[in-house]
Amino acid sequence: MDPIAAISTGNTLSAVGILRVSGDNCFAVCDKVFRANNNRPFSAQPPREMVLGALLGTDGQPLDQILAVRFPGPRSYTGEDCAEFHCHGSPVVLAEGLRALFAAGARQAGRGEFTKRAFLNGHLDLTQAEAVIDLIEAETAAAARNAVEQLGGSLRGTMEAVYDRLLNVASQFYAVVDYPDEDIEDLRREDMLQLLSEAEARLSGLLATFDRGKILRQGVPTAILGTPNVGKSSLLNALLGRERAIVTDIPGTTRDTIEEKAVVGGVLLRLIDTAGIRDAADEVERLGVERSLAAAAGAELALLVLDGSRELTDADRSALEAAQRVPRLLILRNKSDLPQASGGFGRPALPISARTGEGLPELEAAVAALFPAGEAPSGHILTNARQAEAVSRALAALRGAKEALASGLTPDAVLTDVETAVSALGELTGRTLREDLVGRIFERFCVGK
Repeated sequence: MDPIAAISTGNTLSAVGILRVSGDNCFAVCDKVFRANNNRPFSAQPPREMVLGALLGTDGQPLDQILAVRFPGPRSYTGEDCAEFHCHGSPVVLAEGLRALFAAGARQAGRGEFTKRAFLNGHLDLTQAEAVIDLIEAETAAAARNAVEQLGGSLRGTMEAVYDRLLNVASQFYAVVDYPDEDIEDLRREDMLQLLSEAEARLSGLLATFDRGKILRQGVPTAILGTPNVGKSSLLNALLGRERAIVTDIPGTTRDTIEEKAVVGGVLLRLIDTAGIRDAADEVERLGVERSLAAAAGAELALLVLDGSRELTDADRSALEAAQRVPRLLILRNKSDLPQASGGFGRPALPISARTGEGLPELEAAVAALFPAGEAPSGHILTNARQAEAVSRALAALRGAKEALASGLTPDAVLTDVETAVSALGELTGRTLREDLVGRIFERFCVGK
């Protein structure tokens, strides 16, 4: 494949920036832009060893003192000849170095093209390729652990165990049909039923992890609800650890929703601070209340904030009605650092103080209990809709095969559904290649990865 090059690190000031090159004639391209201190050409440097030298611009003059490393294929990330230049992290240096690589014969890499080449060269399957972007985008330790396990092939191993057994059934059936005079053991109905049941159980358990996978990748939509001036914005700031929302003693400061992400109890929450729920005093506030109710309608978790220093009001009860429509609810009695009023909703409420931080550890524990990690080990959790849809289709086909077998249909009718399941699992890992599918997956990547 033609040589490609890209900046693999962000386009901001940093200590180190990396230029990556891969493809045919990769080392010949690098010979033109790197001058080693040991006076040997880049193409003659020992593989997988850092070499000190100068990065040269298009005019042949040094741009930077760098470390360069050569990865001969197939023992490289892409499976072809690769190189990396570890520069000082100046965006100007990196841009000029990239321009020199283009002048030397490389072209700009597309989004995810390095990883796509790794897939096309058989170094990664599609689940591992998707794990690369999941690892880059991970916002919690649990998400990173799941991604790195999938990058190591854990999900692929699970899928290929099912895929290979189903493929063996199909191939054995066709061998019996195509070579009737050969002494090939026929498939017994009992054996087929057991195999299909085992595969169904494996895929059903895997599909059940998808909800957990969505939480790992996307976070939990969480609406912070309550009446004006109960401390919703103060709670948002406390969970974020910074002053994101304006906080005053004037009721109704928040007129629109504010969205931020925070890790609470090891769970990624997509926090939505909302306008106070009450009878609106003006048109702007009315729109804010409407958006608060809309946020509640789309949330998976509601944090209902009450002012523990005063008695409950009718507005608090209206806020509770909105919060109870959300699948999961935590009631928080804020301002626990002040003298507390009596009364409540007759439901458990966590005492907290957004101002002092009192009760926040208990809130984290409560959130963690609502969204437990589950029994699936890291790496065996489906994290995106494409994976879940492929497993779902395979599962439906297996159940169709079991029904056909139970109905007494001939094995060829059963094998039609088995082949459908095999094809769906092949799409999951990339064995069944679809160009449009592969293209969509790698469009999610940044340039340089």
